Amino acid sequence: MTHYDLVVIGTGSGNTIVNHRFADWKVAIVERGVFGGTCLNKGCIPTKMFVHTADVAATPAGSARYGVDEELIGVRWPEVRDRIFGRIDPISGAGSEYRHHNAENANVTMYDGTGRFTGVKELTVDGKDGGTSVLTGDRFVLAAGSRPILPPIPGLEETGYHTSDTIMRLEELPRRLAILGGGFVAAEFAHVFASFGVEVTLIARSERLLRLEDIDISERYTEIAQDKYDVRLNHETIRVARRPDGSILLGMLCPDGSEEVIVDELLVAVGRTPNADLMNLEATGVEVDHEGRVVVDDYMQTAVDGIYALGDVTSPLQLKHVANHEARVVKHNLLNPDDRIQADHRFVPHAVFSSPQIAAVGLTEKEAQEQGIDYVTSTQKYADIAYGWAMEDTTGFAKLLADPTTGQLLGAHIIGPQAPTVIQPLIQAMSFGLGAYEMARNQYWIHPAMPELIENALLGLPLKPKN
Repeated sequence: MTHYDLVVIGTGSGNTIVNHRFADWKVAIVERGVFGGTCLNKGCIPTKMFVHTADVAATPAGSARYGVDEELIGVRWPEVRDRIFGRIDPISGAGSEYRHHNAENANVTMYDGTGRFTGVKELTVDGKDGGTSVLTGDRFVLAAGSRPILPPIPGLEETGYHTSDTIMRLEELPRRLAILGGGFVAAEFAHVFASFGVEVTLIARSERLLRLEDIDISERYTEIAQDKYDVRLNHETIRVARRPDGSILLGMLCPDGSEEVIVDELLVAVGRTPNADLMNLEATGVEVDHEGRVVVDDYMQTAVDGIYALGDVTSPLQLKHVANHEARVVKHNLLNPDDRIQADHRFVPHAVFSSPQIAAVGLTEKEAQEQGIDYVTSTQKYADIAYGWAMEDTTGFAKLLADPTTGQLLGAHIIGPQAPTVIQPLIQAMSFGLGAYEMARNQYWIHPAMPELIENALLGLPLKPKN
């Protein structure tokens, strides 16, 4: 049994905590998977590299409307894949090597294996090499992330499937791909594979895709997706089977009875679940909620003094920028126990790198109604700004919600080109309390740039005049 000042479980955002300021601490870092966590290896970074490549591949399909005739000659999938992971895998390897062997980490011990609590602040690590180690610590950081949810569909395990963990490393592009799910992951991979020439079937149990977005955004995206892919809404997959020719058959219940679809590969993208259940947290007194997430206070500390948690293992948002923010809070609180700070989750934005792109921050209109909040809205189409003319965009828009009296923004929702970039000034305004009136009128907006979408949406808010 080895005692540490600090034990960190997980090498995603948790790894960012341990820097030179912990040089006089005895630290252990435990990782059950690939060093670097989900974002680096299986999430944000590789997916967006695929998305950008897909954007390039999709360009010829829409070029004719500009009077330009282009053709997609082919997609060299192995080169696409290897360019991306040829950059990412060495970063992961270098991070692992740095923690394992670099002299700057003389105070840090890496444990490659799965950690589970076997007592109060006592962790047993089942190593990948077959060995077992027992660690105790004064402080712990639970940053073990999440994993894809696997629905209990008969035949799924026997047939075989992919998740976001594996789909990006396919040996070759399939001709036909079915995607189970209607959320972020499903939308992004539908864009990627369809742009590369794959026949994509999206199968969702709900009546709309991206149903957690503002309803206007969700409805617009669903309409667009139905023109791009074979979309099956209100469909529940009840069986999966491998056919003699190697293809996959999916049986579904739907409003009209039942349907079947035959594909070559299957991607399961119905959500992610926190890895809290893998750590035997009850042995150390850490509580989890009804969804299996670690319960923390505003300081990111659990009910056990000295045990903190961050990222997907505790946050329902499951966003890398949230995990990074929480890691900064935890780092500060570990180093400054008498002057701790609270995490700020007031204005957390998110983006979907689908086609078209989507970004949002703050309340949806439904949430504002449910909370009884007084609000006004404004919607601005891309088609009505000069750069929208240049792009011939006919479907994108920005929708804003604001307090009619104070002018403070309550929510922002954008679907269209570069939405994750265009929304940033609104995130800044909400975070620093800049009212819509002042934001629209007290600065220059470059003409005819894309942010005029935001300027015009702000000007369109029917705000009450100020005294």
